[in-house]
Amino acid sequence: MAETDTQGASPSDARPNARKVREGLVVSDRQDKTAVVEVVDRVRHRRYDKTVQRSKRLHVHDESNELRIGDRVRVQETRPLSKLKRWRIVEILERAR
Repeated sequence: MAETDTQGASPSDARPNARKVREGLVVSDRQDKTAVVEVVDRVRHRRYDKTVQRSKRLHVHDESNELRIGDRVRVQETRPLSKLKRWRIVEILERAR
């Protein structure tokens, strides 16, 4: 009887409590060092099996005020930085035209 070792995961595996990463569009950049990013999540409806879009507005830390409305960005979860800010910029994927 061979037992599988579930504890000996390789270091390349994701940690169980890894920080969330999301992609979204900047919808507001009026605040100092803060941008609001709208993230769209597509989920299947439990009863009707139709794909439904759910959106959230995340407050993101933008230290250098480089984000502009319409930019596509990747953000990562972080410690609470203020009352609403719990995300920071990882990279700017595409600049607004």
